[in-house]
Amino acid sequence: MVALLNKEIVMLTVNRPRSAAKRATNVSLPEDLLSEAKALQINISQAAEAGVAQAVARTRSERWLAENQDAIESSNTFVEKHGLPLAKYRMF
Repeated sequence: MVALLNKEIVMLTVNRPRSAAKRATNVSLPEDLLSEAKALQINISQAAEAGVAQAVARTRSERWLAENQDAIESSNTFVEKHGLPLAKYRMF
């Protein structure tokens, strides 16, 4: 499930519109982390945006999985009991 979430996070982060309007905000960071990021020439705004986008994608994925858990379990139970519906047509 972690691999699935990580893949979804990357996909959702990449698919965000770049032209979305931006709004200024304040973020508090530990001094040592901020100093190291600046020393490494990391753009703090871009890094914060990427981190928030990943957190949003992860939370959306987790909520979707929780909301659909019953349907997923039902589908898995059906396949375990009856096999894949179109298995006889598979070429592999």
